[in-house]
Amino acid sequence: MHNIAVLPGDGIGEEVVREALRVLETVAAVTGFRYRLEHYPYGAEHYLKTRETFPDSALREMRDQSAILLGAIGDPRVETGMLERAIIGGIRFGLDLYVNLRPIKLYAEHLCPLKEVTPAQLDLVVVRENTEGAYVGLGGIMKRDTSNEVAVCNMVWTREGVERVVRYAFEAARRRGKAKRVTLVDKANAIRPMDLWTRTFARVAAEYPDIQTDHAYIDAGCMWLVKNPEWFDVVVTDNLFGDIMTDLGAMLQGGLGIAASGNLHPGQVSMFEPIHGSAPKYKGQNKACPVAAIMAIQMMLDYLGDGEGATLIESAVANALRTRKIPSLSAGKLPTDRAGDIVIEEIKAQAAAAG
Repeated sequence: MHNIAVLPGDGIGEEVVREALRVLETVAAVTGFRYRLEHYPYGAEHYLKTRETFPDSALREMRDQSAILLGAIGDPRVETGMLERAIIGGIRFGLDLYVNLRPIKLYAEHLCPLKEVTPAQLDLVVVRENTEGAYVGLGGIMKRDTSNEVAVCNMVWTREGVERVVRYAFEAARRRGKAKRVTLVDKANAIRPMDLWTRTFARVAAEYPDIQTDHAYIDAGCMWLVKNPEWFDVVVTDNLFGDIMTDLGAMLQGGLGIAASGNLHPGQVSMFEPIHGSAPKYKGQNKACPVAAIMAIQMMLDYLGDGEGATLIESAVANALRTRKIPSLSAGKLPTDRAGDIVIEEIKAQAAAAG
């Protein structure tokens, strides 16, 4: 039995998570995946009623779960970034979810804004370091709102933190069994302390003679991702650069409406989420695309060992996009619940065909 913590959060989170859980229920009936859900209320509405963001007791409970499904966090009624830091940051740092895993995969050629890019050319994984870098929160502001105001933000990397995420990237390249190439993306020419990444990458690479290596600075890496996406297999990069590069990748595969990520501590409880925001202007309107949340379920099942269920979901989504049953990944193009219905219908049809 897998215990799954569900945190719908804010804005469209509740709607997209609802459809994702419907898909999970459908797949579980086919594969026999057994699970129990534990729902958590934390987000803007809860904060505005109680002034509570994310208590330590919730983190302790989640530590004992099998996985966490997150919808979206953020609300214009609450100070910018406060809930994100308390809830998303609290879970990532509190559970040491040091790998942010982002597949960038094109399922339907018509969704890509680039000319003549096929699904075979856009199929990579970005391994983003998830607990260090610029997002650790070291720094601050002094003399606020004066002409002498100073803002300081420290980027922090440790050898242990860099090495473990680089090693994960090499293992991921082996598991994928495609080009077997890992590309380090950094900015060590301008940010010289990032030489720690360069040296660590070279040291770990020596242990993987079957894996090719490559390197790109972040500006060039983004350029090559647009110009020659087929060059990439597995990318490993810093927290900030990974955040930027994966949003670019999401647009190449069709938009934020399809992009999901895993926040992983291999072998321990990990969190899965769509990478889009809470889009409060669409809240309660049944307009948000749930595919990214559904793909978060796909990643979660794969992580928890239900490869059959993960394959069913991915195949169902791919077919729904290729055939344009889901014509677009933009909000408002198809009702949220109807998009969920289509994926479920695809899963049932595939299961019936398989006997």
